[in-house]
Amino acid sequence: MTQPASILVVDDESGILDTLRILLRKEGFEATTAQGGKAGLEQIRTGNHDIILTDVRMPQVTGLDILQAAKEQDPMTPVILMTAQASLQTAIQAVNQGAFYYIQKPFSNDELLVILRRACEYRLIRVENKQLKQDIRRREKTSVQRPIGKSKKFMDVLRLAEVVSPTGSTLLIQGESGTGKEVIARYVHNLSNRVDGPFLSINCGALPENLLESELFGHVKGSFTGAVRDKQGLFAAARGGTFFLDEVGEMPPSLQIKLLRVIQEREVIPVGATETIPVDVRIIAATNRDLEEEVRRGNFRSDLFYRLNVIALELPALRERRDDLILLIDAFLQELASERSTTPKALSSDALDAVMVYDWPGNVRELQNALEHAVVLSKGDLIEPQALPERITRRRKEPLVAERSSINPALDVIERAYIMWVLQSEGGNKTRAAEVLGIDPSTLYRKLSRYEEQPVA
Repeated sequence: MTQPASILVVDDESGILDTLRILLRKEGFEATTAQGGKAGLEQIRTGNHDIILTDVRMPQVTGLDILQAAKEQDPMTPVILMTAQASLQTAIQAVNQGAFYYIQKPFSNDELLVILRRACEYRLIRVENKQLKQDIRRREKTSVQRPIGKSKKFMDVLRLAEVVSPTGSTLLIQGESGTGKEVIARYVHNLSNRVDGPFLSINCGALPENLLESELFGHVKGSFTGAVRDKQGLFAAARGGTFFLDEVGEMPPSLQIKLLRVIQEREVIPVGATETIPVDVRIIAATNRDLEEEVRRGNFRSDLFYRLNVIALELPALRERRDDLILLIDAFLQELASERSTTPKALSSDALDAVMVYDWPGNVRELQNALEHAVVLSKGDLIEPQALPERITRRRKEPLVAERSSINPALDVIERAYIMWVLQSEGGNKTRAAEVLGIDPSTLYRKLSRYEEQPVA
């Protein structure tokens, strides 16, 4: 290493600590000592050590506890365990939990120094390997697959996501259910400097309050009935990565306070614990609610809203990005075919017409499910309208101009009736109807969609 390796020595005997400190500093290491397991845990949480050398048998907090805490803090830190009472069972447990070496007291200075230098080389190789992976990932960022879409509203969201991805700022993604909020969150993570870390997620509205609290923040053994062992929370598990809080607007008020503390202090307190655990995680929250309205109603904390709303991304509904429908349909049909190892199916012109004018209240998720429904029910390679869910193909008959009762119809009524008359005269073919009308097919689709939302006069 270019600078002396930092070694934390943990033991409950002051004489051993003094001896090892003198030895390590003499050999060019930077040595820090902690007397007892509790002091060792505190040093791990607040310090930054290259190697940890700890005794196994200590009161209250053992060497195995130190090993677990060190691995949670930084999985690349080599942990060397020392013991005067070695046992095969303890050695196996230590190795299974990720110990670098297990050395029995008394040991010679030369023996210990050989192990420490080997640990330094091990850590250096792992750090360099991680750096190389990050460099390769940065060079390959352009190959990260973009979410599907080309409409202006959707592209605006993607461009903003790409700008804020490297910053590490907290994001709030808003949009209706099914618009792809988690897809955008994963895209941001994959473009960020945390891409080598985990991407974890939780739906805040899917769990009871007590269970949600335990999942988020963890708990200690005996903190409540059924807590038979310590549990690491998702905030701690996502260390070095991204934590996606879906439907954050559903979070109970008591947990909103704890989440606010995590964002402000960058630390969590597990249920039943008294000591904090540092948190190194990027938070991306999502909601289908209007959080500003929820704040006005007193259902959501205003201070938490402002902490989450550092960067806001507003995902458009599928009905607002109809230009993307064809792209999404092709992608989903290809995906379904790949899952089944079959040739991709295609929509017939009538089925495509039905899909294009449907309002899609369930957005992209509803489209994906509807196509899977159609693929399963279609026997041939062409998907006909009857294979689609009935709600999509249900249509209201549009009367002709001559059949209307209004003596002086409004201009939009005449336009609507004329478009439907042309469409009917062209046998329902929207492409030919658009040519006769002299408008772009996408414009025709939008008009037809709007007519579906309005009652027939």
